[in-house]
Amino acid sequence: MLTTTRETLLALFLPKRPLLPRASIYISDTPQPHQIDERYLSFAIDISVLAGGFWWEGSSVIRKGLGGLRVQPLSLNSKKLDRLVQALGPAYVRVGGSEADKIHYFEDPTNDKDSLVLTKAMWDSLHAFIQRNNLAFSFTVKYGLFKRQLHGDWQGSEAEKLLRYSLERGYRIDVCELGNELNAYWAFHGINAQPGAKKLAQDYSTFRQVLHSFYPNARVLGPGSAFWPKLGETIKPFSNITKGFLANLTEDIDIVDWHYYPFQSARSPVRTRSAKPENFIDYKNLDDFKRYSLQLKKWRDELQPNAQLWTGESGSAQCGGEARCSDRWASCFWWADQLACGALMGQAVMIRQSLIGGEYGLVDRLTLKPRPDYWLSWIWARLMGKQVFNVTSSDPNLRVYCHSLAEGGQHDGSRCLLLINLNKHSVTLDPSIAEKVKAQYELRAKKLTSKRIKINGKKPKLKKGKLKLQDFPLLPSTNVVRPLTINFWIMEN
Repeated sequence: MLTTTRETLLALFLPKRPLLPRASIYISDTPQPHQIDERYLSFAIDISVLAGGFWWEGSSVIRKGLGGLRVQPLSLNSKKLDRLVQALGPAYVRVGGSEADKIHYFEDPTNDKDSLVLTKAMWDSLHAFIQRNNLAFSFTVKYGLFKRQLHGDWQGSEAEKLLRYSLERGYRIDVCELGNELNAYWAFHGINAQPGAKKLAQDYSTFRQVLHSFYPNARVLGPGSAFWPKLGETIKPFSNITKGFLANLTEDIDIVDWHYYPFQSARSPVRTRSAKPENFIDYKNLDDFKRYSLQLKKWRDELQPNAQLWTGESGSAQCGGEARCSDRWASCFWWADQLACGALMGQAVMIRQSLIGGEYGLVDRLTLKPRPDYWLSWIWARLMGKQVFNVTSSDPNLRVYCHSLAEGGQHDGSRCLLLINLNKHSVTLDPSIAEKVKAQYELRAKKLTSKRIKINGKKPKLKKGKLKLQDFPLLPSTNVVRPLTINFWIMEN
């Protein structure tokens, strides 16, 4: 006679608890042949913010490619801002942006009330900021607005004035480019201002001579073309100038760069991919960066094989970022993924637009409060080293990357695994992974639109500019990656 226990009946008829979805990952033993620069994670201060031009915050309109409101010039004499910058580690600061090609150096010859002038006091304050914070400097030299028949005959007299003054003051200039997003001049400055690839290459030859007559060791960067989500370097054949520019250079260029924003804000007159929180966690929207990076690398390899590759400007959404999205937890997912993907694709430097200013700023311009992307950048700088390893993941929503550990990892073989879980559910990895993990740091928030994040359950906060990884509680070792989290796992070799 069969007897059935209560436990057996429960097991037969009650619904079973579903198993967590599993994913498998494979980490290569061999590092990529390239390494990232020690200043890989860098940032920009837009010249409109620095000098008090037309900017985005509070503006719902676009004015000839610019925000609709004029802002006060940025004060860089701030101990709090210094501490925030120093906490990110070594970096380039890039000063450029749309008004870089309209600005006047030191004085305005037109006396136009809407003119933007970079005064000597502003330039001096910028270089004091650079020196205090041990930054390297990348600057966008004014290309100017002139008719197409004059392209190829760029005049450097205004740039010479700025460079001469800088040299006399002992100011550092490490990298320079000529003009900002020259392939998009037609959109910002009118159809007659749009340079062609061949003429621009001629102007770059003159530019290099002018720059090196004052700063012979400064590196030349270009062409900094804007790539749009889904569209790339539009519009063919009118403004897709990168390949033709590289092919027509008479001298090698030091750095081949591009600009990329994966989304567009509501201010943008053209939106091929809107900046919405849900779009930031769709892995398909993150893949364009890899596609365009490979395209740029192919052109570099064919035409300028000795040049570095840089992402010369990148933020979450064009036209200042998107409120309640670019300044929230949702933005950390694209930023973490793009930092890691850029390193894997051979980009030596990634310049974030911006350090301060706009909804996409790492730091709020008005309050100087760090935003979620700032804290993602802070922990990246402490954990992700120069060596890059290839990783494969069986789940496209679990983005996984691997670097040597930033502090000492290249010597003892330790690595840092970055796991970005775009899923709205947890994912289980092979238990053998957890056995090799020495420490885990998990970034998470209550919702995608949260202003504040936690690292291992604790809100990050600088105290007199100081914060260490050891200030966060240790997590028990696990092979489970929780939903909508960004994780850094320190692993032994």
